[in-house]
This record gives sequence, structure tokens and C-alpha cells, in this order.
Amino acid sequence: QLVESGGGVVQAGGSLRLSCAASIPGFTDYNMGWFRQAPGKEREFVAAIDWRGTNTYYAASVKGRFFISRTAVQNMVYLQMTAVKPEDTAIYYCAADSSWGRILTGMNESWGRGAQVIVSS
Repeated sequence: QLVESGGGVVQAGGSLRLSCAASIPGFTDYNMGWFRQAPGKEREFVAAIDWRGTNTYYAASVKGRFFISRTAVQNMVYLQMTAVKPEDTAIYYCAADSSWGRILTGMNESWGRGAQVIVSS
């Protein structure tokens, strides 16, 4: 089970941190990711981190502004969002999979229920 938190309303240029609590046996063996879905659009990849926490990958639209991290303490994954823009407004979903390829393509095993982020201009 994946549970996101930390969503809310933030002004453009501001920062917000999303958290994902993962109740997954063998969490440290899973690659983790974040996706988002804006109103009227398809869900898209945002960021991913591998099971070791050493490799990360970002969508071009967020690279340099968003940062993904993880900790085995309480099995948490974070998405630090900085310099947010109105186009970052979306529901953000946490994702988990044992396959790095599936995480990057959204074909992963598990999804959270999402956290709403609204960026006001």
C-alpha cells in the first residue's frame, strides 16, 4: 500500500514536499517513482529512484526543480518540489515496482491514491 501526503496549494515559485509511506514487504528491493495527472490530461512520469537510492531519473519538465529521495526509515519516499509553476498543478501519485523499466513507463505494480497539488499564479 502506498499513501501520499503533503499536497496542497502553493504559490508559483514556492516549494512543497510530497511524502509517500510505503507499506510494502521488501521495500528496499523496490524502485520508486512519482507520476502526475493534470485535469484533462493523461498521467505522466515525473521522477524515479532505484531500489538502492543511488540512481534517479527525472522528466525534462521538472529536472533541476524537483528532487526525489527515499529512506528505509519508515519506508518513505519524498518528492521535493521547488520553483513550482502553475503547470505543475496535478494529482501526484506514488508508484512502486521491482522493475526499473516498469517504473519509468508507468507499468508498475502499485499505485497510491494521489495527492492534489495546486500552484497558484
